[in-house]
Amino acid sequence: MGTIVEQTTVGTAKGEKSAMSEEVGMQEMVTLKTIAETLNTSNDLNLMLDTVVGKLLELTGLTAGWMFLINERGDYTCVSDYNLPPALLRKDKEPMRTGTCWCVNRFKDGRLNHAVNIINCKRLEDAVEFQWGDTHDITHHATVPLRSGEKMLGLLNVAAPAKEHFSDSELALLQSVAYQIGSAVERMRLYRAEQRRADLYAKLGEFSTALGLAVNECSNSDAFSLKVVQLLGQHYDWTFASIIQQKNGMFVVQAAYADDKVRTLSGALVSSEVASHMNRVINSHRATILSAIEIAEIFTLCEPDPTMNSIAGIAVPLPYHTPGETGILVIGIGTGIGIGIGIGTAFPAQADREVLEALAEHIAASWESLKLAENRRELARLEERNRLARDLHDSVNQILFSLSLTAKGAESMLSGSEQLHPAAEAMKDIRALSQEALKEMRTLIMQLRPAGLEAGLLHALQEYGTSQGLQVVMNRTGTRSLPRNIEEALWRIGQEALNNVRKHADVSSAEVTLKLSDHEVVFTVTDQGKGGANRPKVSSGSSLGLSIMKERAQSLGGNLEIVSSPRKGTTVTAVIPLPFESV
Repeated sequence: MGTIVEQTTVGTAKGEKSAMSEEVGMQEMVTLKTIAETLNTSNDLNLMLDTVVGKLLELTGLTAGWMFLINERGDYTCVSDYNLPPALLRKDKEPMRTGTCWCVNRFKDGRLNHAVNIINCKRLEDAVEFQWGDTHDITHHATVPLRSGEKMLGLLNVAAPAKEHFSDSELALLQSVAYQIGSAVERMRLYRAEQRRADLYAKLGEFSTALGLAVNECSNSDAFSLKVVQLLGQHYDWTFASIIQQKNGMFVVQAAYADDKVRTLSGALVSSEVASHMNRVINSHRATILSAIEIAEIFTLCEPDPTMNSIAGIAVPLPYHTPGETGILVIGIGTGIGIGIGIGTAFPAQADREVLEALAEHIAASWESLKLAENRRELARLEERNRLARDLHDSVNQILFSLSLTAKGAESMLSGSEQLHPAAEAMKDIRALSQEALKEMRTLIMQLRPAGLEAGLLHALQEYGTSQGLQVVMNRTGTRSLPRNIEEALWRIGQEALNNVRKHADVSSAEVTLKLSDHEVVFTVTDQGKGGANRPKVSSGSSLGLSIMKERAQSLGGNLEIVSSPRKGTTVTAVIPLPFESV
């Protein structure tokens, strides 16, 4: 690993003080004073460190210096350098940005036990070996850990041509300067963290206002998801934002925002590894750090072959209460955002996590408001249908009933004469048509206002079949209940299927089967009638009723299939997924 020589400061021993000349002491005082003034006159970290390194070298007679800041994960960044030899300047200072060296490795391993360490430089050894350029005869450097209290922040390295030994006074001075720099860096980190927290919370108010307007603009949860990620991208400097929903035990990316674009992803599933982490996020009930690999996978679902360099992220559960659904909000932190000062690799700051948790609360509240608005609209539709059903019953239905009675009376009067009146047959037809119209009107009223569902779907369909002159056999497997919207959709599908049995099958019986499992409901209506070509197909477009049946199933994420064979009957099958947590 190269030759390593270590020296430690003697401190302020009386012998050293007596040996130190008055001139050297004054020079050190001037150095410390100048550096202290520099560290307290700027809030620009990089400018401040560049100035400090330059002043230190100027006052100590050294020629080159550089500084690494290293975060908790061991990622390092050269945040300041002064008068580097040409060998380290090649390709935009690539030797200072990539690879490893002995001082950084010892920092990561916790082996920089001395205040000041003299280390031969691996980067310069590589420069000589691979002929990168002139090294100015520098082979060793003094390495001083930068710390604030017990917190290790990075390294200060200084060197001069052919210098392999530093005096005790030089080591003491470097140690003092390193303490000053470490305190200044920590002060700057805290300042930047508070500044970022203030900025993020200031944007939270603007975001909440825009989100409140979005609730009124969006008609469903999918549109709301798109609007949420768009607003996050517009108000915050996060590289990536996404909403992931858990549906039927699977995690689906609903919407994402990146590169100033909103992306909707129908059915984009995350891998089992990422899904496992999503489950931990839900169970933890708090913000959780995501790795760059996990963020990159989620982003890849949104954009093929993305460039996701140095992206980390945060995932936080969305605590809204919707049966069978759980939401997760994911953001990606890009290079230089919300991280330790000067570290070029993403590492989410505490402020970002705090604000993201607050955002999750706002989004969840808005989500529930959207659901309440949808419920209000649904109740309004039900109320309007009930009103229409009452009006039809009280007006058109009564008129048709009166017409049927009048036609029956007229038919009796005309049939009572000795010679059959020519109008008697017409009155008979009028009576039959009015009775058929009355029957259809009652069917329509029942469809508008589905009475009887309180006793269950199968009971309601059996009652409906009886009213249509059909004997309906019921079968059921599974014990879980159905959400109201799914139950009503199956009620409508069953009504239309039984109507078709009555009109087209030429039989007086049908069989209805309901199979319930953890993830789906399978609903079938079967008859043993004529079937075959005489029955309209759902794909032909010839039957509005069959098309509506298919649309009802598809609106709930399911599908509808009709199988019909001559003299073997017809089977209508609807398969609809069920919410994962519905009981």
